Amino acid sequence: MSIGIVIASHGEFAEGIHQSGSMIFGEQEKVQTVAFLPNEGPDDLRAKLDAAIATFDADDDVLVLADLWSGSPFNQASAILGENPDRNIAIITGLNLPMLIQAYTERMMDATAGVEQVVANILKEAKDGIKVLPEALQPAETAPQPAAAAAAATAIPEGTVLGDGKLKINLARLDSRLLHGQVATAWTPDSKADRIIVVSDAVAADDMRKKLIEQAAPGNVKANVVPIDKMIEVAKDPRFGNTHALLLFETPDDVLRAVQGGVPIQTLNVGSMSHSTGKTMINKVLSVDKKDIETFEQLKALGLEFDVRKVPNDSKADLFDLIKKADVK
Repeated sequence: MSIGIVIASHGEFAEGIHQSGSMIFGEQEKVQTVAFLPNEGPDDLRAKLDAAIATFDADDDVLVLADLWSGSPFNQASAILGENPDRNIAIITGLNLPMLIQAYTERMMDATAGVEQVVANILKEAKDGIKVLPEALQPAETAPQPAAAAAAATAIPEGTVLGDGKLKINLARLDSRLLHGQVATAWTPDSKADRIIVVSDAVAADDMRKKLIEQAAPGNVKANVVPIDKMIEVAKDPRFGNTHALLLFETPDDVLRAVQGGVPIQTLNVGSMSHSTGKTMINKVLSVDKKDIETFEQLKALGLEFDVRKVPNDSKADLFDLIKKADVK
C-alpha cells in the first residue's frame, strides 16, 4: 500500500506543475495528471479521473491535488470520494508547487503512511510557501523572526557540550548553485538535516548572496553561510553535538580545504558543477577541468567516497567512470 497522487486542473496547469515538480524532485511513481480542457464536459473529466486512479494499486490511498474548491476537477473528484467510502481518498485544493513537493516528501519519508497522516503537513507547507519580499509587506502576525534576534534567543555558552559533542554531517553536497529548489525540497528532507550550512569564503563575503541563501531555506530548517575556516572550527565545537547538518560547497577546492582542516566528511554528493570556458561536460549537470579532477583525486586519497546524483531518486553514478568516458583534456 502506498499513496497515488492525482494532479487535476482546468487546462494544462496540472501537467506544467507536474513537470516543475519533476525538475526539482526527480521523476515520481504513481503520479497522474488530469487536465479539464475547454472542449470537454463533466463526463469527460470524470472518465479521466477514473482512468488516472485505475493506474494505482487497488489498496493504494489516493490523494487528489486540485486547483480550485468547487471547480469541476474538485467536484468530480468529490463525487468519486463519495461513491467509494471504503477507499482512503483525500482532496486538497489550492494547488501550488510547495504543496506538490511536500506530497512527494511525505511519501519519501514514510512509504507506508496513509493520506490521513500526511494531509496536515501538506497543508502547512502549501500555506508557508506563500511569502513576500520586501519583508515589510509581510503581515505582522506572520512576519519571520529577524535572524539576529533568533540567534540571540538561542545562544549557547562557549564550552557547552551538547549530545556527544560531535557535529553530525548527514550530507555533504557539491553544487555550484548551492541552496536551490532541489536542495531545499528534496535533499534536505532526504538527509533529515536540521541545519543547512553553506561553506564558502566567497559567499560569506557577499552580503547579498548570504541573505538570499538564508531566505531560501525551508521553513523548518535554519541556513547559515560560513567561511571555510569557521566550518573547521564548528566541526570541532562541542556545542554542535546535537546538530545534524547538510553542508553545501560551491567548488571541489573548498571541499578539499575543509577536509584537510578536519571537517569529517566521508561521502561527497556531487550534484552539479556549472559549465565554463575550458571545462568538459561529463554528464548533463557536471562540468570539470583537469584541476577539478586533480582535486577529486586528492579527496579520494583522503578516503572520501563520491555519490553522483542530482536528486535523491537518481541512480548513483561513478564519478571517475564519468570522467574517463568524457576524456577530459
